[in-house]
Amino acid sequence: MKNKVLMGLATVAMVAFLSSCGKVPQAQIDATNAAIEAAKTAEAAVYVPAEFTAVQDSMNAIMAYVETQNSKLFKKFGPAKIKLDATLALANQVAANAATKKEEVKKEVETLLTDIKAVVEENKTLVTKAPRGKEGAAVLEQIKTEMATIEASIAEAQGLYDKGAFMDADNKVKAAKERAASINTELKDAIAKVKGRR
Repeated sequence: MKNKVLMGLATVAMVAFLSSCGKVPQAQIDATNAAIEAAKTAEAAVYVPAEFTAVQDSMNAIMAYVETQNSKLFKKFGPAKIKLDATLALANQVAANAATKKEEVKKEVETLLTDIKAVVEENKTLVTKAPRGKEGAAVLEQIKTEMATIEASIAEAQGLYDKGAFMDADNKVKAAKERAASINTELKDAIAKVKGRR
């Protein structure tokens, strides 16, 4: 009888011990989710999308593992705790990387806006020197229309920059700069040809 009681107590103690090892690491999960949310607020999805996706994938895998363990009698959350620590550190790093990248893009947009405004001004001067022959007049009208479109894009990019949408501003101003540079080359070539004929 005494042995049965001791055996029963040992079993209860063992189950209590194992179930205490098998508690969901909720505090770690919450901390990691908060770090991922902070990375999202830092616009990691915009500035470092691959890194942000990796953090989200890692967290999804951890949560899938936790769900699987929850359905077992003897739960083992040790591996999840280790992965949560790593994912928390990664999420913090991603938030920092996003902030750094955002600052880089902001500075790039500032430089591009200054550069493109100079090219647009040069293009306006070149248009006055461009040949005006029969074909030239039609081409110049086309160029003037294109230049008006470029100036509208610059204004849009400036607006996006002012709102803090630096990546969108960067994409818009890069495309406009490419078009402005193309017009610049076209005008210079046309002027050079006329000078060459003289």
